[in-house]
Amino acid sequence: MSRREGNLEDPQADSSVSLLPHLEAKIRQTHSLAHLLTKYAEQLLQEYVQLQGDPFGLPSFSPPRLPVAGLSAPAPSHAGLPVHERLRLDAAALAALPLLDVVRRRQAELNPRAQRLLRRLEDAARQALGAAVEALLAALGAANRGPRAEPTATASAASAAGVFPAKVLGLRVCGLYREWLSRTEGDLGQLLAGGPA
Repeated sequence: MSRREGNLEDPQADSSVSLLPHLEAKIRQTHSLAHLLTKYAEQLLQEYVQLQGDPFGLPSFSPPRLPVAGLSAPAPSHAGLPVHERLRLDAAALAALPLLDVVRRRQAELNPRAQRLLRRLEDAARQALGAAVEALLAALGAANRGPRAEPTATASAASAAGVFPAKVLGLRVCGLYREWLSRTEGDLGQLLAGGPA
């Protein structure tokens, strides 16, 4: 019996073999996107700081760590979780990216001539890494569960409080965006290295 005939008798064997390269390609593609966006987020944060004026660019400046509704920094325990659970947390954090649009709107008022920053904030708010991670989790059989929080209204209220708090909030959101992208890139890298186990 030829290999081709064997595949006709057992279609499951052929589909599982062809699924693994597709899944690995999807992981590589998502990891590459995360890597690219991490570099982009570093540039965004640098440009944001540069345009806020003093004291933001000063080395001694230590801004207050304002809480951001719907988005927190990755917990120290994040690294100890299984990779699928870390990716779920990554996807949930990346789903909070409408906050970047709130920052963009406030920056449009404060720095209307900073067109490159405004474009970067708009692009960052629309990036699709969260959806790509969710699609990858679904392909792995570990789909994200639970509703998404919509943090935009709370962030809008915080940014309307005044110029300095709005700038600090923007700095915090841009910093958290970079942290979560970096964390997602690392988590995808571990998944890529370990395979879809």
